[in-house]
Amino acid sequence: MVKSSVLGFPRIGANREVKKAVEAYWAGKLTAEELTKAAADVKKASWTAIKERGVDLIPSGDFTLYDHVLEHSLSFNVIPPRYQGHNLSDLDVFFAMGRGRQAAGVDVPASEMKKWFDSNYHFVVPEVSEETDFKLRRNHVLEQYNEAKALGIETRPVVLGPISYLVLSKAAKGAKAGFEPISALPKLLPVYTELLAQLKAAGAQSVQVDEPILVLDAAAARAAEYASTYAALVKVAPPIVIATYFGRLDSNLEFAAKLPVAGLHIDLDRAPEQLDATIAAVKSTSLVLSLGLVSGRNIWKTDLTAAATLAGKAVQALGSDRVIAATSSSLLHTPVTLASEKKLTSEQRDWFSFALEKCAEVATLASVLNGSQDAKVTAALEENKTSIAKRREFERTSDDAVRKRVAAITPEDLKRKNPFEIRRKAQEKLNLPKFPTTTIGSFPQTKEIRQARAKLTKGEITEAEYDEFIKKEIELVVRFQEKVGLDLLVHGEPERNDMVQYFGERFNGFVFTQNGWVQSYGSRYVRPPIIVSDVSRPGPVTVQWSSYAQSLTSKPMKGMLTGPVTILNWSFPRVDVSRKTQSQQLALALRDEVIDLEKAGIFAIQVDEPAIREGLPLRRVDWDDYLTWAVDSFRLSTAGVEDSTQTHSHFCYSDFNDIFPSIQRLDADVISIEASKSDMKLLSAFQQYGYSNSIGPGVYDIHSPRVPGDQEIKDRVAAMLELLSPDLLFINPDCGLKTRGWKETEASLENVVAAAKWARATYA
Repeated sequence: MVKSSVLGFPRIGANREVKKAVEAYWAGKLTAEELTKAAADVKKASWTAIKERGVDLIPSGDFTLYDHVLEHSLSFNVIPPRYQGHNLSDLDVFFAMGRGRQAAGVDVPASEMKKWFDSNYHFVVPEVSEETDFKLRRNHVLEQYNEAKALGIETRPVVLGPISYLVLSKAAKGAKAGFEPISALPKLLPVYTELLAQLKAAGAQSVQVDEPILVLDAAAARAAEYASTYAALVKVAPPIVIATYFGRLDSNLEFAAKLPVAGLHIDLDRAPEQLDATIAAVKSTSLVLSLGLVSGRNIWKTDLTAAATLAGKAVQALGSDRVIAATSSSLLHTPVTLASEKKLTSEQRDWFSFALEKCAEVATLASVLNGSQDAKVTAALEENKTSIAKRREFERTSDDAVRKRVAAITPEDLKRKNPFEIRRKAQEKLNLPKFPTTTIGSFPQTKEIRQARAKLTKGEITEAEYDEFIKKEIELVVRFQEKVGLDLLVHGEPERNDMVQYFGERFNGFVFTQNGWVQSYGSRYVRPPIIVSDVSRPGPVTVQWSSYAQSLTSKPMKGMLTGPVTILNWSFPRVDVSRKTQSQQLALALRDEVIDLEKAGIFAIQVDEPAIREGLPLRRVDWDDYLTWAVDSFRLSTAGVEDSTQTHSHFCYSDFNDIFPSIQRLDADVISIEASKSDMKLLSAFQQYGYSNSIGPGVYDIHSPRVPGDQEIKDRVAAMLELLSPDLLFINPDCGLKTRGWKETEASLENVVAAAKWARATYA
């Protein structure tokens, strides 16, 4: 009998209960006990809702108050020394590792974050050395399994696998030169043995062990470790199903199919082409094949007939007892439920499926594959057929003007008029000093700003009243920057709800949710726009506010835009046309905005692409095509201006070494990058490859409320100047300041300006 499975579930709560509780705890308004109770209520609601929708294999152990990788690190005692010895509770150590801590004599920065494969979710990078004392400090997976069991709900525990955990880790400070975290596998394995043995003793009937690195080229070198690791674990664990997702196994299938485990999960949403080879590889084994048929990464309703036809191949080849109908990955990357959406049209609602609706889809798929004659199943299948047919009809419509404009793009459209050295001379009209200081764009989004936006939405104030409020906020930000002494100013973006949503709301081709929140990191959630049709710009988007800000000051004002690849990657994209086509449409809309900003007297324009590295395909063989159209999209959006206009871009948490030629090919006049949390290791690539344009490595981490000391920033600048030319260095924070408070923002930026003045005096 085919079973249904969900690999993971959003942990934010249907109404963002977890975010509210966590932030209340940080603010001292909630006790640890009250926070634990709020978390328990969300877990109970999620498990109950999944069960009610008929899912057989319900996940547990994937819930966390911040990050699931960080949860494993705390459980395994992978706690860097800087977080130890402060007499903090485990909960406060956990949060200090995630977001830093600066209170009651404790001053520690946050741990490094990276993107979870090619998603917009950030995980906290574990730090491992020869000295790491692995031990099972706490079995959070067992705790959650028992918690669900006490409610009468049998779950399948979810564990991040040991090899993926170590491959995703980094060498801790103080580790010997050349140390690789994977070499610690023999020391970590007993901890996994203990964890899994405890799950078996508690009665767990199976366990999902996530090994997502199996879809990477890097896993090919780990075949021996996989074989020995799982040979040891299966002796003590409940039946293990290894879960892969976000890509295809390719050559790694050869050894993955031979592992002595109970089952293997593959992602057929992202890589349906791998099904036939996987069936052939496992047919002679006893492996159960879990099929990722329902997307864990997008929000479009599943074509159940097509999915059942695809899965039918596996059922026919292996038998129904060896097939599981599942989500492609955890549903962490989707909103909780469509039930919260009251403003979508009936047509729009009919297109989509969020996490709870996806649970119903996998249950229906399993029933269809089992040949169910239940009237409810038949009705659900027929309703789905009708919905899919309507969507396909809508997809056949297009905006001919947009399509023709994309078809008319030429190589000349991607080129600035002259090389950087000539442009740099022309940009001297900006009158920027050596070591110019700037910020990445956004300033604190205060309670008052959010309230004003809410009043506008509810109709409690007029558009004119809201505009006057925004003007006052912009003036406050401009005067603040002048007072602090920043060189290249920004307007602060008080009018923007989100760097992607704001543009999507002003472009044609998008729809939006009320409560479609998805976790980005910690308590930071976003509501990704949904691209439903061809994209175009009906009129100027940012010109009004940037022009107003420039009118308030004699210092240069930087226009702020979100780049085409980032808007694409941080939206839910269409699946009926290519990502390349969608990116080109976005680039043309942004090109018009860039040109209009220049016409309005804005001669520094930043087009942010924090997601360009994130969107890189997981397999190297697929890189060239992506990097070509992604870089071309950025160039298309920025190349229409004169030499004297300075173009900027910004990147977050990215390993640039592998794609450095593409970063150079962007040909932005200035790029800014995250550097402070990664010990500035990214800068070595810029030195190694000889980056020729201007660069602003972040001098402090804005994802933490911690204020960096004056000397700390000076030390970072000095370290940067060992690798970078002083003539090309900008000084700025890691990222935008939207999530920070004004007090810490002012103190931090004063230290940034002080460091720049010191650099000018020292490196004159």
